[in-house]
Amino acid sequence: MANHASAVKRNRQRIKRTDRNRAAKSALRSTLKKARASLATPGTSAEAVKEAVSALDRAASKGTIPARRASRAKGRLAAAQHKAAKTAQG
Repeated sequence: MANHASAVKRNRQRIKRTDRNRAAKSALRSTLKKARASLATPGTSAEAVKEAVSALDRAASKGTIPARRASRAKGRLAAAQHKAAKTAQG
């Protein structure tokens, strides 16, 4: 338990930040899952991947996830999209 006013405030800030980051990460995971699922079915993958990349950039810029993790995820999505497009062409 916090013993002085500044510690009480820091605890309040920690709780708010944790809740905000948890919600943002959950939404990001859902977006990534939707993008990966769309890569399995031909046609709609480009829009879902674009949305996921945007969500990754937003999360990285706000500090919710590290920038390198966002970059790695974007690269993997791009590779998967390229592979899906290649197999769709035949």
